[in-house]
Amino acid sequence: MTATILPTPSDLSITPRDRRFGRGAATPRLWHGGRVEATAIYNALSTTFPAGEAFFVESVRAFRNGAPPKLAEEIRGFTTQEAIHSREHDAFNKRATDSGYDLSKLEAQVEKRLAITRGRPPVVSLAATMALEHFTAILAHQLLANQRHLAGGEQETADLWRWHAVEEIEHKGVAYDTWLYATKGWPRFKRWKVKSKVMLLVTRNFVVDRIAGALELMQQDGVTGVKAWSLLLWYLWVRPGMFRKIAGAWLKFFLPVFHPWNEDDRHLLGAYAAIASGAEPSRKVRRAA
Repeated sequence: MTATILPTPSDLSITPRDRRFGRGAATPRLWHGGRVEATAIYNALSTTFPAGEAFFVESVRAFRNGAPPKLAEEIRGFTTQEAIHSREHDAFNKRATDSGYDLSKLEAQVEKRLAITRGRPPVVSLAATMALEHFTAILAHQLLANQRHLAGGEQETADLWRWHAVEEIEHKGVAYDTWLYATKGWPRFKRWKVKSKVMLLVTRNFVVDRIAGALELMQQDGVTGVKAWSLLLWYLWVRPGMFRKIAGAWLKFFLPVFHPWNEDDRHLLGAYAAIASGAEPSRKVRRAA
């Protein structure tokens, strides 16, 4: 069988950066400029990462054996980056808990979703990972391209999100390329149909769960009902409008010729090189096995 040609840039470097954020002091409860809705949606998203990114690693590594050497090496870089992301968001979530938030309901919902997916064949977990990695990549693009999303945020926490965004862009094609490799024997229409159906389901769950999680955290700050919905929907869809601004990039996933690297946005990484690498002396990061 002819080997799959992967359209990821040949000169791409997936570089794990072992950064630690916010260890020196408590994170303010409303760390995002005192805004309850902005703090809530980012906290709700962070709550998904420790378990979610471990699931991504598990799903991709299941197909590493026998993969082309370049892809196998990219999977190693991906798994190392994701492991560090899980660690840093776990630390951030503990600081959110220390500031008074109860994240248990949000964490239970993440585990419920993952348990359902783990009960299906490994290729389904890979497809879900591929779809969610597209979400994280287009969110990361917006975070780096538009300073308004993190404007007013506490410095260490904003740097955490920008560091994470840099690495999400770097490895945005790994899960997709692993999917292409794992399904190389499938007819093109079957591959498109499955990935499209999975993306629609993932999108529904992502939007519903993140909004529900944010509303739960806003309630813990005493903001409920119409006020909570108005603040959150305005923030997500109008100003700065993250969901509105990623809509076009989300739709591109359904094109038959889609690949994450159809848009090479590595130019965004240079502006955040200092944040991504940190001021401390660089350390050698041992890659995941």
